[in-house]
Amino acid sequence: MFHGSMVALVTPMNEDGSLDVPALRRLVDFHVENGTEAIVAVGTTGESPTLDMEEHCEVIRLTVEHARGRLPVIAGTGANSTREAIELTRCAEAAGADACLLVTPYYNKPTQEGLYLHHKAVAEAVPIPQILYNVPGRTACDMLPETVERLSHIPNIVGIKEATGDMDRARDILRRCDDRLDLYSGDDATALDCILLGAKGDISVTANVAPRLMHQMCQAARAGKEGEARALNDRLMGLHKHLFVEANPIPVKWALKEMGLIQGGIRLPLTPLSARHHETVRQALRAAGAIS
Repeated sequence: MFHGSMVALVTPMNEDGSLDVPALRRLVDFHVENGTEAIVAVGTTGESPTLDMEEHCEVIRLTVEHARGRLPVIAGTGANSTREAIELTRCAEAAGADACLLVTPYYNKPTQEGLYLHHKAVAEAVPIPQILYNVPGRTACDMLPETVERLSHIPNIVGIKEATGDMDRARDILRRCDDRLDLYSGDDATALDCILLGAKGDISVTANVAPRLMHQMCQAARAGKEGEARALNDRLMGLHKHLFVEANPIPVKWALKEMGLIQGGIRLPLTPLSARHHETVRQALRAAGAIS
């Protein structure tokens, strides 16, 4: 259903932490112009944990409104409360989102049966296409391939963003789910290898600052042009690494400010990027051609 380079978009904020709506619209235009294949609004990179329900729904609505007809919007609607996840997913459907991305329930550490029943409940409550999101490094909750396989039989569960960076895990999911469910990388550093295995694309932090290069790399990898894809990816490796020198989205928001695309607003408990990392991130931006 979706493919290629899909940006996990930041949520632009003014210096006081309020939403910067003009900057959000500029970012959508930036991605349309640079070949990004889809926008993921209000995921982890979009600071979903610090937006209240009204803001969360408003960012989805604004993104869909500005992107409509130009590229698809996947709304982040996951929560560790099943009721809240259903409410957010309904909000995204009403806003006209093309699909939803639902992270595994964090902090409360459900069993595999609990994960299955959580995602099944959201899928049955809201008919919009849904993409599972497994990122145990942030959630302390790991959705195993056998659970993904069970969920792949639910018609409107159409994909999974697998962010472990584990290629054996990716192979297992592809083998178990066949064409019932699309696999997307959620780890920029290993996205190329994942696509070469059969993933449909990458839901990317790096694409925030280097959308054209990420689009070209994913396109080459999907076409089986491994040499070309690796050459492009070599230029991106500094970003893949250094956009995570502090917790995402701290470095990528600083990078976008450095590029003149957003202001520096970020909400506590996240803080602006430490000065000791500034030149490291600048060098990665230069290597990718994002700044001169």
